[in-house]
Amino acid sequence: MTTRFSLGFFILTLICSLASASDPSPLQDFCVAVDDSKASVFVNGKICKNPNMVSADDFYFNGLNKPGNTSNPLGSRVTPVNVNQIPGLNTLGISLVRIDYAPYGLNPPHTHPRATEILVVVEGTLYVGFVTSNPANPNQKNKLFTKTLHPGDVFVFPEGLIHFQFNTGKTNVVAFAGLSSQNPGVITIANAVFGSEPPISIDVLTKAFQVDKNVIQHLQGQFWMNNN
Repeated sequence: MTTRFSLGFFILTLICSLASASDPSPLQDFCVAVDDSKASVFVNGKICKNPNMVSADDFYFNGLNKPGNTSNPLGSRVTPVNVNQIPGLNTLGISLVRIDYAPYGLNPPHTHPRATEILVVVEGTLYVGFVTSNPANPNQKNKLFTKTLHPGDVFVFPEGLIHFQFNTGKTNVVAFAGLSSQNPGVITIANAVFGSEPPISIDVLTKAFQVDKNVIQHLQGQFWMNNN
């Protein structure tokens, strides 16, 4: 009897932990976010607007048909539509982006710490991929999964894994992606490692990358930009 109870408790605990592994489920029809930039109360998400003050505009965004400006060193632009653009997304666990790529434009290796991403190509050809987390066997390497996508093709990037998209053609590419969080977050690998403020110790990076100190100094001296 004790063994069954322990097993049942373990399974219940596991289910509960999985259920809370992504954005929490809403406990009401909606919880439209208020502008909490000056709020003195901080919550996991955003504070709810008075339901009596909610309007259709709180669930609306205009302009995703407009191309993003790709005139930057990366040749890409991400236009996000998350809780910061649509307050009505608060607690709903979903968001959207449009990504524009100039010829040979790159959305560089990055992760979304709080979301899985599903991407569809609307125009052009796109080379995409993601890398697995460190394998349990130290003799194995992280595995790369890649695919060349054409209009109508769909690809999934699992939550938290490093991924990228690269326009391999001579024409523009347009893609849209859904993400399983109202605020998925973005960590661009190069920016985080070489462009943080204050900078990561050169000794740390020299040891981590097994390169000469001058290489690290050169990389830290570059201008690392975000494309959203």
